[in-house]
Amino acid sequence: MITVTDVSMVLAAGGHSVTILDRINFEIPAKQTVAIVGPSGSGKSTLLGLMAGLDRPSTGSIHLDGTDITTMAESRMARFRREKVGYIFQSFHLIPTLTAIENVAVPLELSGERRAGDRAADLLSAVGLSDRMGHYPVQLSGGEQQRVAVARAFACRPPILLADEPTGNLDSATGSHIVDLLLALHRDHGTTLVLVTHDTTLASGMQRVLSLRDGRLESDNMPSNSSFVDDMSTDSGKSNRLPSTESSFQFGS
Repeated sequence: MITVTDVSMVLAAGGHSVTILDRINFEIPAKQTVAIVGPSGSGKSTLLGLMAGLDRPSTGSIHLDGTDITTMAESRMARFRREKVGYIFQSFHLIPTLTAIENVAVPLELSGERRAGDRAADLLSAVGLSDRMGHYPVQLSGGEQQRVAVARAFACRPPILLADEPTGNLDSATGSHIVDLLLALHRDHGTTLVLVTHDTTLASGMQRVLSLRDGRLESDNMPSNSSFVDDMSTDSGKSNRLPSTESSFQFGS
């Protein structure tokens, strides 16, 4: 689903060149959950942005679902991203002048969805915000804003979901709820999930962990305790739904 080949990112700063990423290579198959970890400044968020087509690498190529996005014109990239990639920003990036339901409806309207409002309402109900649809971002808590961001990222049913520090600005309880939402999307819809995180507990729960250091891929591991993600979908003796007091996390088909 995602192939990164010899990707480097070099920026000019003060008359000098700074290498942010240095010849990164990896492949991520469909439906896998992946955490990208590493110290601050290691290039994690830069790599995630490149994978979303938000920027272009200095060298190398990135293929999403078999398509090379590094050679795309920006207009085509915008359409492709809308169809293939959901992106969750660490700082939410909700449009402040739009209500929660209007924020979620934006990508649907751009895609020509006839019932954008209805689907946006269904998505907000699925993330436990049925009573906050008419609220503006400033009227929502950090956790509520992140849930709106999750609903918006999944609005067009993308096969790839990328999240930049999805729990970084949240308390532990709220962060855990956001992780449950992301894993529910992965499980129920076969979404390929890639997230950047400093949370070692969250990272160890993914099926795979890519570790960056100084712009290079330092390690590529399968955590020994990542099986809890798989167990929820393979244990026939248990429900394959995550428990929740707010929502069953049933995202619309």
